[in-house]
Formats: sequence, C-alpha cells, structure tokens
Amino acid sequence: MTQHQADIGIFGGSGFYEFAEGDIREIKVETPYGPPSDAVALAAVAGHRVAFLPRHGRTHSLPPHRIPYRANLWALRSLGVTRILAPCAVGSLQAHIRPGHFVISDQFVDRTAGRADTFYDGPIATHVSSAEPYCPQLRALAIDATKAHGIPVHETGTCVVIQGPRFSTKAESRWFTQMGWDAINMTQYPEAILARELALCYVNIALVTDYDAGVVAPADAVQVQDVLAVLRQNNENVKKVIHAMLERMPPTRDCPCPDALKYARLE
Repeated sequence: MTQHQADIGIFGGSGFYEFAEGDIREIKVETPYGPPSDAVALAAVAGHRVAFLPRHGRTHSLPPHRIPYRANLWALRSLGVTRILAPCAVGSLQAHIRPGHFVISDQFVDRTAGRADTFYDGPIATHVSSAEPYCPQLRALAIDATKAHGIPVHETGTCVVIQGPRFSTKAESRWFTQMGWDAINMTQYPEAILARELALCYVNIALVTDYDAGVVAPADAVQVQDVLAVLRQNNENVKKVIHAMLERMPPTRDCPCPDALKYARLE
C-alpha cells in the first residue's frame, strides 16, 4: 500500500492543472491490475490533498473500452483517497436536458460488453449492492455547488453507458429515449461500481454536450467537434463546481459507502 498522500480523487480532463494551488507533484503508481491511465498528479486544492487522474490519459489516447478502470480506482485508493469526483461528457436523451446543462446522475444502465468490471473474482463470493450506485452525500454537495453558480442542473438522471467508441445509431438512441433514460456516456460503467466495491464515495457530474443522434430535438447527428466545442465553453463551469465542492466538503463520510462490503460476502 502506497503512503497516504491524498483524500479526494478527481477523474477528468486537463482543467485540474489550472486550479491546483501551489506545486503539482506527479507520481507513477503500480497496481495489481497494471498501470493506470497516466501518472497521478498530487496537489492542494481548497485545503484538501487531491489526487488527479485523467481517465483517458493526458493526450486522450485511451478510448472508453480500453481505459484501465480497475487500475485507476486501485491507484487512487492506494494513495488514501476515500472520495472521488468524476465529471464526464454525456449526450442528452431527453429534449428538456439541453447542451450546457449538468446532470447529477443517480442511476446508470450498463450496455457495455467485455469490460473487467469487478475486483472480486474469488475465492470469496462478494456481491456488492448497486441499487444506489452514487454517493448521496456527494450528490447533494454537487447539486448545491452547481446551483450556487447558477448552472442549469438536473438533480437526478439515469445514464445509459454504451461500449463505444462509436456513437449510437438513431434506432438505439430512440430506444434509450423511449425507456425514459436521461443521458448517454461511455465511461460511467464500470468506474462507478468499482468505486463502490472499494467502499469509496463516488459522484458523477455529467456535462451535457449534445443531443444524442439528433433524435429528441432538431439537431444533426453528434459530431466530435461539436462535443469538444461545448466542452470548451463549459470547462470553467466544471472547475467552479468542483472547487465549490472541495470548499464545502464535510470532514466525515456520513453515507452508506464506507459499509459497502458489510453484507456483501458469503463467508
């Protein structure tokens, strides 16, 4: 186990380096699951020791289905992290959820295939509950921080996670919309549930970049350049919300996450 060096972990893009306070130290972390996506950056932010890891690598070289999710989560926990803030880009599946809005996810639907999605391959059978996959304490904090900055926010939302790297067909997107799901993404699974398996608190801050496949609103099919344009426009909002969350972070974890394994094992 690596020496305790951080309390809070952040997955995301390069924006972290802009709001870190003082020196940033980068370290390489070894895990039983291979190397994580990149070196981990350690810095002080709003009085907290923070570990930052770009989930796609700093040059965005890892597509969603090749991200080493287990290594990433294990690396942060080995540094002492107990809480993870995980912003990501999503497409909207509902007309009222518009590009530029934030969604604080409370549920996900897994539509991926073949991803290494558990730490518990035996010999002890372990069945971690995923009924409420996101930390309620961090979700409330994210909602308050987003509202405080006047950013349109949806306080709940179901994110359907597709395998990628391709985007949806219109038929798939129409199906997801008809099912009542709210947003679509390629990285929330297994990242969220792996955090739960390690008894970490985890929150997803979903930034809506487009209407998926142009089905639920008059729009062309999603293009990468359109997604990046909205991401650039809203990067400042993401940083404001994360900084506000860190400023308001309670000292104790008053949520079910630390007890995730309490009734999960058949021993």
